[in-house]
Amino acid sequence: MPAISSRMAGFGHAVPARCVPNAEIEATLGLDTGWIERRTGIRTRYWASEEDTLTGLAAEAGQMALEEAEIRCRDIGLTLLATSTPDHLLPPSAPLLAFKLGLENSGAVDLAGACSGFLYALTLADSFVRAHGRAVLVVAANILSRRINLTDKSSAILFADAAGAVVLVPDSNHDRGLLASELGSDGSGYELIQIPAGGSNRPFSPEVDAQEFLMTMHDGRAVFSRAVNIITELSQRVLDRVKITAREVDLFVPHQANSRIIDIVAAKLGVAQENTVRTLQHYGNSSAATIALSLSLANREARFAEGERLLMSAAGAGMISAALIFRV
Repeated sequence: MPAISSRMAGFGHAVPARCVPNAEIEATLGLDTGWIERRTGIRTRYWASEEDTLTGLAAEAGQMALEEAEIRCRDIGLTLLATSTPDHLLPPSAPLLAFKLGLENSGAVDLAGACSGFLYALTLADSFVRAHGRAVLVVAANILSRRINLTDKSSAILFADAAGAVVLVPDSNHDRGLLASELGSDGSGYELIQIPAGGSNRPFSPEVDAQEFLMTMHDGRAVFSRAVNIITELSQRVLDRVKITAREVDLFVPHQANSRIIDIVAAKLGVAQENTVRTLQHYGNSSAATIALSLSLANREARFAEGERLLMSAAGAGMISAALIFRV
């Protein structure tokens, strides 16, 4: 098989219908008006209604990406779903997603990479396209509103529900596709962000407090500091591997965790503010979905031009991290 690369052929995104403004959460938590935006940069976020499902949201984003790519369903060889909130603990949700989209010739698997999940999936997808010459649908989706403690301001103010998708297809232009990636983890921060119960270590039981099945952030300052350092370091490493500076990146698409993290990382790297994609203000933090969502929204606003270089980076729960440069 001749050497090939991958190309982003289609993008998609979806959010639930319910938009939740800061005022609603501030009233519930007894916070001053404007408190959330001053600390996070978030104004609104979208939360799922009772009838919404993770695979339903993912399918909406995936369908948009497939239609934009103008690809036949039977030509998708693999479906990767990056999520921390699958429909069920077993089976994985990706096979159901592929079924809903009519991807009858596709393998399907979930990836639980927290906030970095989409970048891990994109890295694997690029390798699959190059190795097998078949297209891949990558979807990142989360319904985090069902996993947050609404009495805990460290998580209730941040997290949101959303889905984003991209279709990667084979391409003969060897200058396209994934130029470099760096993947990392630091298990010493394993307990900083977690859902304590519900896994095999602390299974469901009447004796377990219901609050332990919800997300907790034990040390927000430590998470903030580690995220800034990790994202900056990995981003610089991929820039060095490609032998370009941050000023030569066409778009910086970071994980949308907190506006201050984005500002500090962009400043440390030397990325121009006008080249930094921001969706946090209106969509909040949907973990793995933020970068995929941001890509789709940015492409809708101004379509990516061939040859543009995108720098993407993220860090999150488990201190799982990733950074990559993709040439469209």
